[in-house]
Amino acid sequence: MKLVVLGLSLSSAWGNGHATTFRALLKAFAARGHEILFLERDVPWYAAARDIADPDYCRLAFYADLADLRRWTAEIAQADAVIVGSYVPEGVAVGRFVQETADGTTAFYDIDTPVTLAKLARGDFEYLSPEIIPGYDVYLSFTGGPTLDRLEQAFGSPAARALYCSVDPALYAPTGAAKRWDLSYLGTYSPDRQPTLDRLLLVPARALPDRRFVVAGPQYPAEIDWPANVERIEHLPPADHADFYSASRFTLNVTRGDMIAAGWSPSVRLFEAGACGTPIVSDIWDGIETLFTPGREILLAADAETVIAALGAGDADAIGAAARERVLAAHTAAHRAAELEAYLAAAATARGRATLAGAA
Repeated sequence: MKLVVLGLSLSSAWGNGHATTFRALLKAFAARGHEILFLERDVPWYAAARDIADPDYCRLAFYADLADLRRWTAEIAQADAVIVGSYVPEGVAVGRFVQETADGTTAFYDIDTPVTLAKLARGDFEYLSPEIIPGYDVYLSFTGGPTLDRLEQAFGSPAARALYCSVDPALYAPTGAAKRWDLSYLGTYSPDRQPTLDRLLLVPARALPDRRFVVAGPQYPAEIDWPANVERIEHLPPADHADFYSASRFTLNVTRGDMIAAGWSPSVRLFEAGACGTPIVSDIWDGIETLFTPGREILLAADAETVIAALGAGDADAIGAAARERVLAAHTAAHRAAELEAYLAAAATARGRATLAGAA
């Protein structure tokens, strides 16, 4: 099929998890024989930090504003499917334009579902508004579980389907890098994640001054008091992620508050670290046990004492190997691309039935 995607970013992974998600998914989708055009709003903060210019699995093009987006009217109209992603600038207007223009299936891909729903509850319609949700043939959600029922019953989505993040196993695998850190964390600063990062990494670091820790990611406030044994990496390009995880005895997963409340909201870091065979220590939320088996494929921690005990455990390699096996069996980009293809095909069939019913 011909697919057009309007997403936050494909060209730059700086300060966002969207780019790595789209890269893995679209590469795998193209491998299934599909043709893809990715349209990205040209904004200075990503333009200054682009790490992909010409992907070999899709066509990447930029538009300056809504008026400039209309240059792509023919491609959007003629596509078999068009996907609009979350956090796209002026996303409500972009969504209306797509729904008015596309002759094929339309989908909203929400990489931030709990955050989106919290914004809608506040009347914050930054990139999605309630009235355009029913106009998308399918709502693809990073969150599964009860949230899917809510999207259909409370917001009128014709079909809400879980399309979790995934990993490209060609890019994320054990590299053999020498172990540098006992516990690592990779993620952009977020105020609602910071208390958990403090509790599950900084407190253990202060309690274990002979152990080595690292926090990688941008936008952390200057006033944070980092212990001396916590290394800081301001930005870690995706090309360096596999080495980062491979150099970690354990890595920490920390989930945003809205996603904990919703449950069933895995971070892409879970699958990337798992694919590298790195044992994961995670905060706790509903649905995580459907992705990894606690105690065998992942360690769950509510407090610093649990993390400290995990760092002293002797079964780290077995947990990392089991996590990698689970990821390769269920959470690769190839799995998600097959799911996406099935969802879009089903939505196209449903759209065809609705058209025939209307004509009758």
